[in-house]
Amino acid sequence: MGMPSGTELLIIFGIIVLLFGAKKIPDLAKGLGKGIKNFKAEMKETDIDADEIVTQAPKKVESTEEVAATQTPKTTTQA
Repeated sequence: MGMPSGTELLIIFGIIVLLFGAKKIPDLAKGLGKGIKNFKAEMKETDIDADEIVTQAPKKVESTEEVAATQTPKTTTQA
């Protein structure tokens, strides 16, 4: 599955014109351009170097034997 050919692109463009109208297409293109510009700006803003990433040591997980030994059994009575 590759890139659409010239005929396929014309058909796709024709469907877009029918759906949105010729007057809306420049507005759609302008909005898409602004969205891409904002996305790129945010990606540059949140660019983090590998040196800045702080890794935390994994937390110790208690085994079930340790937990069982430290907890007292709870008894319930039914009436």
